[in-house]
Amino acid sequence: MKILLVNDYGTATGGAELQMLALRQGLRDRGHEVRLFSSRASLVPSPLLADYHCYGSTEKMQVLSQTLNPSAYWNLRSTLRSFQPDVVHVRMFMWQLSPLILPLLQTVPSVYQTAVYKAICPLGTKVLPDGRPCTASVGTACLQSCLTPQTWLPMMLQHQLWQRWRSAFDSVVALSHTMQKQLESAGITPVEVIHNGVALCPQRPPLTQPPTVAFAGRLVPEKGLEVVMRAIARLRKDISAVRLLVAGQGTEAESLRQCARQLQMDDCITWLGHLPRQEMEQHFASAWVQVMPSLWEEPFGNVTTEAMMRGTAVVASRIGAQPEIVAEGITGFLVSPGNVPEWTERLRPLLQDPTLAETMGQAGRQRALTHFSEDHRTDRFIELYRRISADHSGADSSKVASQVWV
Repeated sequence: MKILLVNDYGTATGGAELQMLALRQGLRDRGHEVRLFSSRASLVPSPLLADYHCYGSTEKMQVLSQTLNPSAYWNLRSTLRSFQPDVVHVRMFMWQLSPLILPLLQTVPSVYQTAVYKAICPLGTKVLPDGRPCTASVGTACLQSCLTPQTWLPMMLQHQLWQRWRSAFDSVVALSHTMQKQLESAGITPVEVIHNGVALCPQRPPLTQPPTVAFAGRLVPEKGLEVVMRAIARLRKDISAVRLLVAGQGTEAESLRQCARQLQMDDCITWLGHLPRQEMEQHFASAWVQVMPSLWEEPFGNVTTEAMMRGTAVVASRIGAQPEIVAEGITGFLVSPGNVPEWTERLRPLLQDPTLAETMGQAGRQRALTHFSEDHRTDRFIELYRRISADHSGADSSKVASQVWV
């Protein structure tokens, strides 16, 4: 099978990009001919790994190009003609690759795997600036709460173009059942669920002192790291040796460091910065527990399955996809988002009892191998590609193209 993967970015940086690159390799390992189309933009300086590419920007022009990107249209048109894929698999495409690409997909079986809520929210989060879930539909409410007048108009045009041409996709895939419900309640139906895959990695060595907590993620308010820091500050009264490893960078880095100083935690936190996955795994091999303290409904959360594959117990917020990933009381614990006392009490037994941390970590590894492996993910997509190809061959007339674009 010839498969074209399409994603806004073609670098090995964010979670969506790593997932697409891993899927490309997994499909190639099974004998399929697979190529990746992306923009040339990158959020972090990194080599471009796409097979085909087009214009992209992370500067002021992004506001316009994510709505109307002629380069994406013409370059993808050329790619489709030269490569002639049997299936097109689009993941992230409305930050760089604008909806102008959609009419090109009318005549080829196409999958949209939405990794964020961009289809129903201009920011992709469905979260208000104060952290509350957004229940409004796309429109004037976005101007009143989240967007400036300068960005509101292009974002509304983007949404209108998406609505007009979204029937180009034969299937929509969400990362979790929570995400599926959000999309379907907003009128995008039907949606099926295929979880992200996690790479097989060696099991970590047996736990040793000191008791260590690990966090990986962007240093931004919605990731909830401050909640864990305050919980650990409380725990230090009883577990003085506890340590916290923080991998990531972001806009709140300095304020979090100030918070650490106020909590008198400078001596127990190691700030690792942004690390490649392999290097992060080396640091996190000593962790007794990994935390996922998100304050918003993340569509998935790769760091949770990565910790489980390593054999590390997890404590996560009871929100978004985490209840689908963490088996409560078996592979770790689920906690109310932002509840410092509850986080304190759920971390305590794992940091006081290495046997419990080992047991939950081993259960997590088995769950990751069974339910969240890259092989499992790849097999699910191959099944989907074959199904939509068969359905598409008998239903071309149902996909109405806007001929001005093709």
